[in-house]
Amino acid sequence: MSFESLGLMAELLRAVSEKGYSAPTPIQLQAIPFILEGRDIMGGAQTGTGKTAGFTLPLLQRLMSTHKAETKHRPIRALVLTPTRELAAQVSESVETYGKHLPLKSTVIFGGVSINPQIKQLRSGVDILVATPGRLLDHVGQRTVDLSKVDILVLDEADRMLDMGFIRDIRKVLSLVPKHKQTLLFSATFSDEIKRLSNDLLKTPALVEVAQRNTASERVTQVVHPVDKNRKRELLSFLIGSGNWKQVLVFNRTKHGANRLAEQLNTDGITSAAIHGNKSQGARTKALADFKSGKVRVLVATDIAARGIDIDQLPHVVNYELPNVAEDYVHRIGRTGRAGNEGEAVSLVCIDELKLLNDIERLIKREIPRLVFSDFEPDPSIKAEPINRGRGGQRPSRKPATNKSASNRNNQRARTNASSNNQNRSGNRTRHSTQTA
Repeated sequence: MSFESLGLMAELLRAVSEKGYSAPTPIQLQAIPFILEGRDIMGGAQTGTGKTAGFTLPLLQRLMSTHKAETKHRPIRALVLTPTRELAAQVSESVETYGKHLPLKSTVIFGGVSINPQIKQLRSGVDILVATPGRLLDHVGQRTVDLSKVDILVLDEADRMLDMGFIRDIRKVLSLVPKHKQTLLFSATFSDEIKRLSNDLLKTPALVEVAQRNTASERVTQVVHPVDKNRKRELLSFLIGSGNWKQVLVFNRTKHGANRLAEQLNTDGITSAAIHGNKSQGARTKALADFKSGKVRVLVATDIAARGIDIDQLPHVVNYELPNVAEDYVHRIGRTGRAGNEGEAVSLVCIDELKLLNDIERLIKREIPRLVFSDFEPDPSIKAEPINRGRGGQRPSRKPATNKSASNRNNQRARTNASSNNQNRSGNRTRHSTQTA
C-alpha cells in the first residue's frame, strides 16, 4: 500500500515524498486510518517502527480540518508528552518536517535550557506543543501555558514515563486538559500500570500492535560475551578495534560509570562521549550530534538519556552492563535494527549479572548465544557479588509546581546512582573465539 491510499492530504503526501518515504510501515498502516477517524489509540510498538510519523501525520491532518484563519490568539490544540528531552526534540522535528507545507505552528519545551525563550514562543501562539512533563508543569506553574483547548493528546513511550516516575505529573496534566478529546497512547510494553492508565484515559480505543509484546527486533543479532567485570573495558576496546566498528551505542547502568568508561575509551584512542541526566542539555545535544556525524565513535549512555536517540542506521549496541529491569534490554537493543536495517546487540556479562541475563531470556522467550573469547575467559574462581542497584533511576515524587527556576527544579529531580566498579586494564589481544552452549 501507499501513503496515498491512507487518505492523507496533498500537503502531507508532499512532505512524506520529500522525506524519501514511499510506503508506510505496519504501524502507520494500522494507526493512521483510526486516528483520522477520531478514535482513541492504544498503540504497542517497538522503537524504529515509524511510530512517530504514524501519529504525527494524522494529527496534522485532523488539526487542519478544524483550522481557522490567522487569529490574534492561537490556542494549543495538540499536546504531545514524551519522557525525555531527546525524544521531545525528535518528535518536534518530525512535526516540523511533515507539517512544513501547512500553516500550523509548533514548538517544543523541555528542561535543562532557559525557560524564557520558551515563554516567548508560547505567548506568540502555537497549535502543537511537544513537551516533557516536568518542564510543562513548570510553565503551568508560571501560567505561561493554557491546555484548556487541547483536542488531541499524545502520550509517547508511556511505559518509560511511568518507569521514570512521571505518573503524578501525567495525572496532573490530565486534570488540565479537556475530558472530551482524542487520546493516543503509545508504549513499547504493556505493564499493569499502563493498562490502568489506559483504562482511565482512553474511550473504546483501537488496539494497534505491530510486534509481540516484550520481544526483541528480528533484525537484531544478539550475542553474549561472558567476561570478568574488571576486563569488560579491555574486551570492549578489542571488539571495537578489531571489528573496526564506527558507530557504537554503549549502555551503562550509572552516570558515573558512563563518564568513567568514556574517559577510559578515549585513553584507548577510541573517541567517545557520555550522555546522561547530569549533563547539560547543550552537552547532550553536542554529544549526540557528534555521534551522528561520526566525529565521536562511541556514545556511552544511561537508559534514561538514551531514550529518544533516533539513528536509522545505528549498527552496534553494547550492553556494557545489563539493565536492572529486563524490559529495558528490549528498549536498549531497539536502538539498532531500525528502518529495515540489520543491527547487532552485544552484551558483556560477568558472573554478577547471570540472574539479570536469565530474567532477560525469560522475558524474550529465547536463549541468547554465548561467545567466549579465548583471551578473555571468565576466571572460575571469582564468586558472584550482589549488584548495587541504587534507586534504579526512579524519579522522586514531585512537589507542587512553583515559580522556582528551571535549574533549581533540575537539582530537585537529580537522582544519585551507585558507582560502577570497572577497573582499567589495557593491552592488545589476539582474537580466538569458541562457541559455548
